Parts: sequence; C-alpha cells; structure tokens
Amino acid sequence: MATSTAATAEPTGHMTIAGTAVFGGGERVRAVDPSTGSAFGPAFGHGGAAEVERACAAAENAFAEYRTSTGEQRAVLLETIADNIEALGDALVEQVHAESGLPRTRVTGERARTTGQLRLFAEVAREGSWAGARIDPAQRTPQPRADIRQRRIGIGPVAVFGASNFPLAFSVAGGDTASALAAGCPVVVKAHDAHPGTSELVGRAVTAAVASCGLPEGTFSMLFGSGPGLGTALVTDPRIRAVGFTGSRSAGTALTNAATGRTHPIPVYAEMSSINPVFLLPDALAGGGAQLATRFVGSLTLGSGQFCTNPGLVVAVDGPELRTFLDASAAAIGETEPTTMLTPAIARAYDDGVAALAAREEVSVLARGPETELPNACRAALLATDADSFVDDAALQQEVFGACGLVVRCRDAAQLRAVVEALEGQLTATVHATERDHDEAGQLVHALEPRAGRLLFNGWPTGVEVGHAMVHGGPHPATSDSKTTSVGTLAIERFLRPVAYQDVPAALLPSAVADGNPDKLWRRVDGALGEH
Repeated sequence: MATSTAATAEPTGHMTIAGTAVFGGGERVRAVDPSTGSAFGPAFGHGGAAEVERACAAAENAFAEYRTSTGEQRAVLLETIADNIEALGDALVEQVHAESGLPRTRVTGERARTTGQLRLFAEVAREGSWAGARIDPAQRTPQPRADIRQRRIGIGPVAVFGASNFPLAFSVAGGDTASALAAGCPVVVKAHDAHPGTSELVGRAVTAAVASCGLPEGTFSMLFGSGPGLGTALVTDPRIRAVGFTGSRSAGTALTNAATGRTHPIPVYAEMSSINPVFLLPDALAGGGAQLATRFVGSLTLGSGQFCTNPGLVVAVDGPELRTFLDASAAAIGETEPTTMLTPAIARAYDDGVAALAAREEVSVLARGPETELPNACRAALLATDADSFVDDAALQQEVFGACGLVVRCRDAAQLRAVVEALEGQLTATVHATERDHDEAGQLVHALEPRAGRLLFNGWPTGVEVGHAMVHGGPHPATSDSKTTSVGTLAIERFLRPVAYQDVPAALLPSAVADGNPDKLWRRVDGALGEH
C-alpha cells in the first residue's frame, strides 16, 4: 500500500521507495523498549521481493542522472539531509532513546556525529579530489603517445545495511550512505528492526532532501525486511553494485558469500568482528596499574560494551604489577552498575557468550557486575586465561558483544609476541608503553600492523574520530575488505572506480579532465600534481 510521504515527526510504520511511503505486506514488527521489554508504536510491515525490485529499479534509473551531478549538487544534498535531521529536534532524540535504551546525551552526541559526517562528505564532494583526475598528454619525445586521461566515477547503486548499535551514525543516513551519495551512487537502505521508528524519521528526512534538491526520486529508498529474505535479495539484485554493512560476523559472511556467488560478483564492505586487544608493557604497568585499570573498565563498559571498538582483550606479562591491575579492574567491575542493552536478543546473546567463555576449563572468572532485576541488562564481566590456552583455543578469540573482557597472562615478552602472532584481524590494537618500553613496543607495532586497521598508544580504542586520516577497518574478520575504511573521508573510495579516456575529443571530455581545468581541481598532469 502506498501513500504520499508523511511530513509529521511521528513514525507511521512505512518504508520509503523512491519518494513514496509504502507499507510492506510481510511480517509485522514493532519497536521494543529494551528497558522494559515492551513493544510500542506502530507496526512496520516487512517488504519482500516486490519492494526490492521496485527500489532497485528506481535506483538504477536514478543513477543515469545522479552520477552526472556536480560535486556542488551532491554537497547541497548532504547538507540538506543534515539540516533536515537536525530539524527533527527532540522528537528524534526521544525516538532513539525509547527504541535503544541509549541515554539522551549519547543520542544527542550521535546525532551531531551523524550530521557532522554528512557535512564532512559535503566538503569532500565539493572539493573534488575524489575524482582522482590524471592526464598523460600526447606530447612526448622521442616517441609520441596517446592522450590518456583518468577520473573516478560512482560505481552504481549501493545497498546499505543499518547497524543495531548506532541508530543514527551507522544507519539510514550514516557514513555508508553519506559516502555513497558523495560518490554519485544512489542508495537503497535496509533499515534495522531494532530501531524502526528512528529509521523511518531519518528516511523521511533524506527523502525530503532529495526532493527539495530536485534530484531523481530513486536516489534514495529505505526498506524493512528480514536479513535472509529481503537482505539477501537486495545483495543479489543485479542492479546493486556494492554493499556497506555493519553487524555480526555471521550475517556479514552470509552477505559476502551471496554477493560473490552472483553471476557478476560485487564488493561487500562489511565491518563484522573485533576484540580490540590492549597490550600493557612492563614499565607502563609498573608505573600505573591501578589507573590503567580504571580507564580500561571505563572503556570496556562504555555503552554497555556495544561499540565495535570496546577493548575485549588485555595481554600482559604476569607478575605483581599485572596482579595489581587485575585487582583494581575486578573491583571496578564489581562496582559498575548494569546498564540496558540495545535489544533483548543482544542481551541474551551477551549472557550466553559470557557463560560459554566462563565454562571453558582454561578460563577463570575474576569479576562480574552486580546482580540486577532490570530486563535486558549487561552485567560487566572480567575473565582471565593463560597465553598457551589462548594461542591453542581459537574460541577464546570469539567476540562477546558487550562489556566482557578477557585478560591473557604471558610468561615473558616472547610469549606476548606469540599471542600477537595468533591474533585474528582487528579494528584496533592498543599499546601502553613508556619510553623504557620502546624497544619492545617497536617490535609490537611491526607485528600488529598486518593485523589491525588502527594502532593506538597510551589511550583507549572506544571513540572513532570522523576525519581525513581515520581508518575504521582491518583484516578479516574485522572486515571483509582490509583495503578500506567505513569511517573518514577515505570511505568514499569504496564506491568509486577509475575510467580512462584515450584520445577523446576535447568537446566530449568530462570536466574533471577537460582542458583548462574548469573544475579547478588538483590534477596529476604528466606526473606532476597541481591545479593545472
């Protein structure tokens, strides 16, 4: 059933396909307040094959026009989306809070991050270096050559999967959507059932921006539906040319397999799993074990441990200094009040994950957060094992999504490096070291570079700055493609591809590589980079 797109600040239960509000005819789902476990608000109808067909056809039709839009047009679109999200005001904050249990201050901060990254990608679109313009002129001696020019263009319609743990920043108008739109790619979002009302409100803000900017309606659509059903149909639709995903390893792997099994495979940029190891070197540990413990527990429990960068693993050489750190960490865990998790399913999975880890013979439980009668609450957990067991048992590297930390005791520095060698790919790796530890730290950095996307010193990995130098990615299973990032301006490159123009008449050249540089871009001409 289709209606005109609603302009109210209240959810109605509709998805949006190419500017039209649509109620799906499939399974009905409702938002759930995780602090009570109670459903509330309107029912949302899941879509299916018909909705995927309609959205993808509209995206393909829109691509022909949208990919020719200027950087200025895309910048205005992204800025208008940011303005529209902010215009939702407290209604959006309350909706996110009710659906996720996240504190209002956290939601307000996440909204600012979301609008900030939209405006950052507007700057990128407007500035134009994403085009990667290169010109090899025909003039060459002694042998002439063809005139060859290169620029990058949008890859085509992109499917984006909203994440459960960031209802705004990694969802309908999050970084994947912002970078794809900046690249000139229409977007079809599969919204997350954990926050359907939030998704509808933001989806309407994007739809309204597309309309007010005079862009083709198929530039944006947002669907509700099951992952194995609608999600797989979306990834395997031949008109979709790339996928952005944040979620579990099992779901990301399934989508990647579906995409690579297509007649014409497409890239899936999936952020999936990371335990974000922290290495405490001897002098740093000796100089402030109790202080490190306080900050570690704060980072571990931030957001109920539901960030993709919470530090789930600590590695150090055993001894009195480590025991001081463990005693202080256990005390802090024991005083950390349980907090509401995002959904009942995530809370159950967390409890099951902690129980499975604690049941292993080589693992001991050092501390748990206080008992609570609150539904869907996260009781922080601190466990420990020895390095031999960790290296021998791959199950000890499995992410427990929530505030669960495992400490690995090593005999010496050589065994600590053996733990590094056994690690899977990670989003982050952190080293705490003083100047006296620098020899060992240098060896660690060399060993960690192939295993992590971001290396930190004397800090904590929670909190991902949105900027030009950030890498939020890493080797499998942290992501499905270690050459990219899902945060920061480099994220736009996931949705671009190069095209070369050989001996094309001047009148037919795209402006990015045209004579006279009408777009005023920095270009590499005959190998030299400059505004020429």
